[in-house]
Amino acid sequence: MTDEQLQALVIQISQQFFKRPFLHQARFNHRLRTTGGRYLLQSHDIEINPKQYKVHGLEELIGIIKHELCHYHLHLQNKGYRHRDQDFKKLLKKVGGSRHCKTIDGMRTEETVKYSYRCERCQQLYLRKRKIDLQKYVCGKCSGRLVATNLKNELQQL
Repeated sequence: MTDEQLQALVIQISQQFFKRPFLHQARFNHRLRTTGGRYLLQSHDIEINPKQYKVHGLEELIGIIKHELCHYHLHLQNKGYRHRDQDFKKLLKKVGGSRHCKTIDGMRTEETVKYSYRCERCQQLYLRKRKIDLQKYVCGKCSGRLVATNLKNELQQL
């Protein structure tokens, strides 16, 4: 699917489900990694993760477009466009948009995990994006002491 085809699909979904025109740009953004799409507040454009379409198909893509169009139309009407707002929740339910996108293999594992820690007492494994202060934090399961481990070895064992 090209950006032009995506633009046409967004315009069609906007008319069909929201009864309002979509007057801005919709495009694929290959740099999106952990999200299905995003609505840009400044330009009012919508960006979609093309991997979602390639992996999960048209139905998932339509759910993501509906979600982003909820942000779009509510923001332009000066209503609650954030995820926590009741206006957003009601409109999303009404049009049948997806609340969360499906994950793509590799989307949240090796690409984002940089550190691993293991509890000395119960052996609970913690994978993290950011380094944590081992003097400050303890195991959430048994309150045991955490130690840094070799990330590559931990990922191979999974």
